[in-house]
Amino acid sequence: MRRLRYLLVFYLFIISISYAYSETISTHDKDSQQMDCKEEQEESPEVSEEIRIRKDEFDEIVEQLQGMKALLENMKQDYEVRLNEMQEKIAVLEKERTQMEEKAFQPGIPAKVPGTGTENVRIKGEDYESVVGKLQEMETNLGNVEADYDSRLKKIEETHNANLEEMQQNVAVSPQPASPEPEKWSPAQPIALLSAGKSYMNISLDGLFAAAGSTAEDLETLEAGGHDPNQRGFTLQNLETTMDGAIDPYFKGQANIIYQIDNEGESSLEVEEAFLTSMSLPLNLQVKAGTFFTEFGRLNPVHPHAWDFADQPLVNGRFLGPDGLRNPGMRLSWLAPTSVYTELFFTIQDSQGDTAYSFRNEDALFGREATDTRVRAMEDMLYTPRITTSFDVTDETTVLFGASAAFGPNSTGKDEDTLIYGLDMFWKWKSKYAAGGFPFVTWQTEVMGRRFEAGEDINAGLSDEVMHNWGTYSQIAWGFKKRWIAGLRGDYVDGEEEAVDPLGFERWRLSPNLTFYPSEFSKIRLQYNYDDILKNDSTEHSVFLQFEFLLGSHGAHKF
Repeated sequence: MRRLRYLLVFYLFIISISYAYSETISTHDKDSQQMDCKEEQEESPEVSEEIRIRKDEFDEIVEQLQGMKALLENMKQDYEVRLNEMQEKIAVLEKERTQMEEKAFQPGIPAKVPGTGTENVRIKGEDYESVVGKLQEMETNLGNVEADYDSRLKKIEETHNANLEEMQQNVAVSPQPASPEPEKWSPAQPIALLSAGKSYMNISLDGLFAAAGSTAEDLETLEAGGHDPNQRGFTLQNLETTMDGAIDPYFKGQANIIYQIDNEGESSLEVEEAFLTSMSLPLNLQVKAGTFFTEFGRLNPVHPHAWDFADQPLVNGRFLGPDGLRNPGMRLSWLAPTSVYTELFFTIQDSQGDTAYSFRNEDALFGREATDTRVRAMEDMLYTPRITTSFDVTDETTVLFGASAAFGPNSTGKDEDTLIYGLDMFWKWKSKYAAGGFPFVTWQTEVMGRRFEAGEDINAGLSDEVMHNWGTYSQIAWGFKKRWIAGLRGDYVDGEEEAVDPLGFERWRLSPNLTFYPSEFSKIRLQYNYDDILKNDSTEHSVFLQFEFLLGSHGAHKF
């Protein structure tokens, strides 16, 4: 009897636990969806306020729910088997009781007690009646338990089916979570336009201006970059409008439109970058397609407003051109499944135009005249492989190394080629007690070399020859106090043979600066340049005061 009672209590406990667990799972699923959505919104203000569930995650949830249902079915079958056994035992007891009553049982007469084999014991009449009453009560309770179990199991199945149907509808139509109250807009939030489902577009406007003074009569001869402060007085270095967002679950897109005013007051408007990037390729692969800055070295893919100095290094302007190395094309990258970050890039782009400065440029280099700037076959394209890896040296320091190459034809002859190669390094220290990102120290260095096959130019009296040049820069930035950063950069480029202007001479530059950020949406920078042109033994001094403002949401830049 005691074993039967314990068994009944055990099954009641199992039934209660399974019901509570199912209720917890249902509640937890809804809470976890809300928490995931909230965390996603807090981490990136540029992401649309939507519930995004990948197909594989949805399938996994469905599989878990189906497994739970199968488990409940097994529990029900096990319960029914044990219940039948108990009912059979009760039937035996009832049969024994009936037989005993037919014998006109009297107190003190020996009788067989069910469940004790052949042992004879003496049972009092009142004890027997008590046992019979308890058995009847137990049978009634078992019937109630079975009815209650069936009711609870039916409720669990209904809840499971309702949750499953609701999740399927959510994935099919991608509804947006209800927002209790619309928050006030701030400059850090995206401006969402033409929002439809999972599509959104952020817009930001960045203005970069500079006031310059220099001992050089023509500052443009010293500043090699197209976005450098290249005239005395004021310069609109860059007015950049950036549009970016998710196209669909498979691609995101970005476009950068640039407005400038040159030294003669002429305005120009161009699409600097416009590309899409994949988001769901297997095997850690990613594809970028459109027109974009080539991923060569550290600085070339970075827009001017994110530079640590008011102008670009000399070696970048000389080898990669005033506007940087960029063109229409496609890039494939692969993130290696290693314990440290390692990524490989391979880019193929058009090799002609001003943005392919050392290649099929209409203004041929080294005094030659451009003879061939068309693309006829795959060998006329520009190819750029790159590898980069990063790891933590200590808990406070991180280092990144990269190697790049760019090779393709140039415009001085039909079979003349150019090869540019480079190594880069970026090191950062940030105190474990840093607040708001300060204090920190960064050190960035790039070294580049160029092999240029210059074709014969009969009109200029120049023969076929191969030119070798190299250059480097190294810069340090010290965030010594919140909002304040001090920097120092050193540049060097060797001389080009048959150079026709100071930009081609051997020279070096030293540039200290100080930058103040009133907020994350503005900055003020003061910089001094000391230029030493070794070829003609001359020095120049320049001072720049740079201003920047940012409206809207602008994506974070890579480490």
